[in-house]
Parts: sequence; structure tokens; C-alpha cells
Amino acid sequence: MFYRVLKYVLLGPLLRLFFRPRIEGVENIPESGAAIVAGNHLSFSDHFVMPAILPRRITFLAKAEYFTGRGIRGRLIAAFFRGIGQIPVDRSGGKAEAAIDAALGVLGRGELLGIYPEGTRSHDGRLYRGRTGVAVMALRAGVPVIPCAMLGTFELQPPGRRFPRHGRVTIRFGRPLDFSRFAGMEGERYAVRSVTDEIMYEILGLSGQEYVDRYAGDVKAEQAQKGRPRLRRKSAS
Repeated sequence: MFYRVLKYVLLGPLLRLFFRPRIEGVENIPESGAAIVAGNHLSFSDHFVMPAILPRRITFLAKAEYFTGRGIRGRLIAAFFRGIGQIPVDRSGGKAEAAIDAALGVLGRGELLGIYPEGTRSHDGRLYRGRTGVAVMALRAGVPVIPCAMLGTFELQPPGRRFPRHGRVTIRFGRPLDFSRFAGMEGERYAVRSVTDEIMYEILGLSGQEYVDRYAGDVKAEQAQKGRPRLRRKSAS
């Protein structure tokens, strides 16, 4: 009930007015049945904009820190993520299997699962190497993966900006990707890497971002030691 109130009464109309989202390829989202929507992750706003415009409910795996914030803003964010049924994921070592199990529960109910394969927000607007958890989920559940690209959210709310600017964003959905040829191979390293790379290649084609064949978390850690990274802005199209 809270999800519907937020989407159709409180937050949804406000987001549509503020971001004026342009949607491309929404016909690629199945009307029913389980599927994974895998997208790039440029801004904190991504968590709100996509669920607000999708005709179906989508459940995202969200980092656990969003559920433990302090202060008024932190509590509001935590209440929002809990209210719309998002799943907290502890990204510390040894917790990957718990995240996969949570995802499989969503897919087992025939629902849409949202995931950001990069594992974290891009700090400079580029697209980084995907982590293989998305492939393991897709192969274990036997569901299609729908690539998605968010354009414009980085410019409206780059890292460090608390509130987004007013502007237009574009959300592109690609054709569903079928990985049945890899069925039963979720334990094979080359198979999950191949599936993940194919997903990232499709996201790259939709977003037009510069690609970096490294994990975003590793690059962030290196740059944190050297100082604040320089942001690379790319206009939405």
C-alpha cells in the first residue's frame, strides 16, 4: 500500500514534474513474469526515477547503509527504502551469497529485480566493469536480463550534491537478453564473466558512456588516496 501511495500520489507525480523523464524501449519490459533490469548507476536519483516511471513494481538490491542513516534525512531515506520494499545488502566481504538468495526470492515470486552490476555509483560518469553477481542470479533463476541506461541523472545530481537540479532525464531499456545457452553454468567463472560482459556491453550501447575495464570500487579507493577525483560530465541525449 505504501508503495502505491508513494508512486501514484506522493513521490511519483513530483518526480515526473521535476525530472520530466523521457522513456525509450519500455515495451521491452515484460507485462508479467520474472526478469532482471540491469542498469548503469550515475546518481542517487536513479533509485527514485526508474521505479516511479516503470509500469510494474521493481525491487532493487540497495546497499545496507541506506537503511541505517542518521539524522532526519537519513531516517527519511531509510523509511522510504523500507516502505517500497527494497532489499538491504551488506557489501562487506562474504555476504555475496546472502544478496543472491534475496534476489532469487524476488525472482521466484515472478517479480522484477533491479540491480546495478557496477556495484556502486560511478564517481565520474564513466561505465565500469560489471560484477558477476548479476550473471549468477540470471543463470540460477533462468530469467532474462533487460539492460537499462540512465542518462542525465549524473548532470542533475553528481556525487556530493545533496539535492538534484531541475532538468530532463532519459531512461532507455534494451531488448531482453536470453542466457539459456549458459544454463547450469553459474559455477563456471568464464561463463558468468561472459554473461556479465555481454550485459555491460549492451548497457554501454544504450548509454554511450566511456567504458573502463576496471571495478569502480577499486578506482574510487585509489583516487581517494590521491585526492578528490575530477568529475567528467557528459550531456544526456
